[in-house]
Amino acid sequence: MNELFSSISLLLGGFSSILTPSLLLACLVGAIAGTLVGVLPGLGPSAAIAVLLPATYGLDPLIGLITLAGMYYGAMYGGTITSVLLNVPGESASVVTTFDGYPMAKAGRGGIALGIASIGSFIAGTLGLILLTLIAIPLARVAIKFGPPEYFAVMVFVFAMVVGLNNEKRLKASLSLFLGLLLATVGQDVVSGTPRLTWGSVTLLDGISFLPAVIGAFGLAEVVQNLMTPAEFITDGKAKIRVRDVFPKRQDLKDSTGSIVRGSFIGFLTGLLPGGGGSLSSFLSYGVEKRLSKTPELFGKGAIQGVAGPESANNSASTASFVPLLSLGIPSSGTSAVLLGAFVMLGIQPGPGLFSENPDVVWGLIASMYIGNVMLLILNTAFIPYFIWLLKISQRTLSVIVATLCFVGVYSLNNSMFDIWVMILFTILGYAFKVYGVPGTPLVLALVLGGEMEYSLRQSLVMSMGSPSVFLERPISAVLIILTVLVIVMPPLLARYRRNKSSDQVS
Repeated sequence: MNELFSSISLLLGGFSSILTPSLLLACLVGAIAGTLVGVLPGLGPSAAIAVLLPATYGLDPLIGLITLAGMYYGAMYGGTITSVLLNVPGESASVVTTFDGYPMAKAGRGGIALGIASIGSFIAGTLGLILLTLIAIPLARVAIKFGPPEYFAVMVFVFAMVVGLNNEKRLKASLSLFLGLLLATVGQDVVSGTPRLTWGSVTLLDGISFLPAVIGAFGLAEVVQNLMTPAEFITDGKAKIRVRDVFPKRQDLKDSTGSIVRGSFIGFLTGLLPGGGGSLSSFLSYGVEKRLSKTPELFGKGAIQGVAGPESANNSASTASFVPLLSLGIPSSGTSAVLLGAFVMLGIQPGPGLFSENPDVVWGLIASMYIGNVMLLILNTAFIPYFIWLLKISQRTLSVIVATLCFVGVYSLNNSMFDIWVMILFTILGYAFKVYGVPGTPLVLALVLGGEMEYSLRQSLVMSMGSPSVFLERPISAVLIILTVLVIVMPPLLARYRRNKSSDQVS
């Protein structure tokens, strides 16, 4: 109970600290930019945040973080618009929305689909923030007790989950992960200081710079893919929505209430998992709603529950991803990995000490998310006609703008051509990943966490005089190692069991 009152008191302090013109403007800019990212197909939140990271360099940390966080959860709102009106997901988490959102638009109910999605997103985001407020401090206090073995075990579990959730691409995800870990070893040895994989380059002694790498792998690689497969997204008759068309009727709200609540909790629980995120949560929510529905045959033909549930889930998941990021310093997705890089770049270290060392930053950020949700609800109802107008921008024009931002942003960091070459190399790598269907998230997570993981491993082995048994002698790390083994072993065993069962039924 004391922790609850403490969290509420700190949150109120966060509200008082951000009620200034500059911070409210940062929140609004982030919300608008995130909605634009969601509206314009081909540029997801991770790519957009990566591209705009250099713009926050040198800003007040709270201003920069509020802006980037607003882009993240704002993109979840904006991605609905093209999914419903044009059957084109603005970002991956909105794919499921096309299943029933587009049929609703063809039936003349596109405005209702957008309205219920905005309301569901607002409710889910707010519920997610309340849960974040309640559990962040207790989780951080537990994490303070973590030593090197526990941190190493957490990171191994995160990597196992990221690979394990890519069921159909486990091998490719593993290759992406191991490549990221290899690249994370470039530079000086964390203990001895010996150069590793630097090929005589003094510039590489500090390792591969995170920003040029992530901007290339996410931002510029996305641009190259769009240029290779150009498409024009132009509004047509179905895309003309008036403000009054957006507000759902009483029956629509009644039909959607259960879906919104269920989607909110499904999304939050999924968002806590490494590798979970909006895409997985929206698919899970859609499956639950279809299973619980009394009229499952309507799903795929314009069921409003098929829009309300998934949209609520992906927004709640984006909020939940801040729990491990802020409390443990562990990103649970590619986008939160980019945000972790933003924290570090701005001089803030996420993790257990964040709540005691930088309470003004963390609680100001959380408070801004409450305000940002209100802003997004207004933006995605009253201003939807204006966002639809932006669909007239061609993919080629958008690609040129983004590419220019990438080059200018990376060069301005250190005025270094070396950073440009790093970005170009990672652009080639990121594009190759997209062509061959290799997940990029494991590589980015490994690049971000690899150095800290190695340092925790080395510290653990020093503590135990070189014995790996230290990871099984400590309860928390032992549980995490066991869970890691289960995550790796169970999917193949279950798949083999299903194959044997199906073959027995055939015979």
